[in-house]
Amino acid sequence: MRIGLQVPSFTFPGGPERIGPTFGNIARDADQAGLDSLWVMDHFFQIDMVGAAEEPMLEGYSALAYAAALTENITLGTLVTGVTYRSPGILVKTVTTLDVLSGGRAWFGIGAAWNDEESRGLGVPFPPTSERFERLEETLRIAHRMWQGDESPFEGGHYRLERPLNSPPALRRPHPPILIGGTGEKKTLRLVAKYADACNIFDGDELPRKLDVLRGHCEREGRDYADIEKTSLTYFAETPSVDAAVDTIGRLAEAGVDHVMFSQGTGQDLVGLLAEARAQTEKIVPAGR
Repeated sequence: MRIGLQVPSFTFPGGPERIGPTFGNIARDADQAGLDSLWVMDHFFQIDMVGAAEEPMLEGYSALAYAAALTENITLGTLVTGVTYRSPGILVKTVTTLDVLSGGRAWFGIGAAWNDEESRGLGVPFPPTSERFERLEETLRIAHRMWQGDESPFEGGHYRLERPLNSPPALRRPHPPILIGGTGEKKTLRLVAKYADACNIFDGDELPRKLDVLRGHCEREGRDYADIEKTSLTYFAETPSVDAAVDTIGRLAEAGVDHVMFSQGTGQDLVGLLAEARAQTEKIVPAGR
């Protein structure tokens, strides 16, 4: 089992001047504790599931680049980038830069985007759902081409790239793992089966059924279901504890999840207890592995 930490809130004691040092300490501690991954959201306003829009929110890739400089082994990614926030060529270049500077530790987390409030607030186009999924598929196609070193022009319904040059190339081979977030059964999970290396499905009652749907898409795409890393984002509904973390990891492993990301609530410090939970669960083999 792999264990990760998501940091969705930057509301730390001491105000804005303490955000950098506090987040840096979290990244270093998670790395030294042997956690497998560190994640931030890719939002520009805080989301209402976590806090008020006005609460501090860092730009995701700047935050990950900062964390990369302070760590050595932990992998780094967004859960997940909204496809409408950046043009595809620039986005692939950004993830590649993170991968090169981190020594091959970047993830490419992406989804169809959903937060129209921050898009309106910052002047980012937010097309209808169907178009966002069209843009997501084109972005995935562009990412694969750029990471394959294919510089030939790309002509899509929404994007036109005359020369998708990507130099230097990513260090991770064949490319930074592509993780698609979301649970839509007709579109999102189909795109996982066709283009992605990993999926992220929230911990909940529907998770087993969503994985079954993904298995079906893999069969139709001629893809080995086992090739896809199943990840799940979860959180502590009550007071965080090692026992609760161990129980959650075991339960998700039985459901076929390979990689559990724990979301750190505002004011929580999860690194120590997750390190202990990881030590107790490292020999667990997820169902189907």
